[in-house]
Amino acid sequence: MKQIIQLEELAMLLLSIYFFSTLYFAWWWFPVLILTPDLSMLGYAAGNKVGAIVYNFFHHKALAIGVYVLGCYLQNEIIQLTGIILFGHSSMDRLFGYGLKTFAGFKSTHLGEIGK
Repeated sequence: MKQIIQLEELAMLLLSIYFFSTLYFAWWWFPVLILTPDLSMLGYAAGNKVGAIVYNFFHHKALAIGVYVLGCYLQNEIIQLTGIILFGHSSMDRLFGYGLKTFAGFKSTHLGEIGK
């Protein structure tokens, strides 16, 4: 089952790369920005509960899709890019086994404990 989920997440990461290619940004922006959602880990400085809430907010695919759709509606490529990066990053994280966090701590995710 784990391999099926990884293939699905890989497909979504590739989809984000495709959607990025439809925008008028230089290719180097994608690798530069793909890790920016991890800045949300700074929420853990306020404790596990706040950290999990902040981290999960910026790693939730529904937010990413909503931001992208808003960018399409407003015809704003920067907002579209933001949605694509959020979506691609979340897919990449889940491809490597990093899921949404629980209140138990950073290593505890909806995909299981990180590193096991």
